Amino acid sequence: MAQLDVQPKRKGPIWIWLIFLILALGVLFLLYKGCNRTAPLKIDQSDSLAADTVVTHSTTAATTQPDWNAIDFTIPKASYEEITDTAIVVRGNKKYTIYSLGENILFPVDANTIQPSAQAQLKQIASSLNKRFKNAAIGIYGHTDSIGTAKHNKALGAQRAVAVKDWLVTNGGFAAQKISIQSLGETQPLAPNETNKGRAQNRNVEIVAFPDSTAN
Repeated sequence: MAQLDVQPKRKGPIWIWLIFLILALGVLFLLYKGCNRTAPLKIDQSDSLAADTVVTHSTTAATTQPDWNAIDFTIPKASYEEITDTAIVVRGNKKYTIYSLGENILFPVDANTIQPSAQAQLKQIASSLNKRFKNAAIGIYGHTDSIGTAKHNKALGAQRAVAVKDWLVTNGGFAAQKISIQSLGETQPLAPNETNKGRAQNRNVEIVAFPDSTAN
């Protein structure tokens, strides 16, 4: 009977396996560190919450300014019970009301200082404005005759309109930002400038009130 020579397999040195184990653990540690490294926080700039936002609420109501160049100064006359002074001419339609005062009542000749005698008429107009057109947009138009240069008349019309505005703000309690100054000078005469009577009609200040469309 033949003898079977069986010898046990030789085992590799154990230190080689230890090296492989240490290397494998090192690789696993590096992979773990790489996966858990803290990355910089990226903020999506398209996100409205990405930045601190301060929300402000405007207290200024949006308003539409009247077309100050579209005033018809020849609209029909109106009658208000509180206007008793015949020197004040009132005209009106559905869009606006016009209060007219001759410059001979308001100002000395070729001047822009309101005469003391005009206080009563201005008070009556201010009272009517407060009664009927509270918070309305107001335009003050300065008209002159054609005597003198157009440049001088334009400046004089503006100065007189400013004087009336200042009076309304100081004495009538009106808000300055609600009042617009318009100087027409000699450009829109109400009567022919060839006669003294016509020129007198053309020298005036007109206060135009646009009702407040937001009022209740």
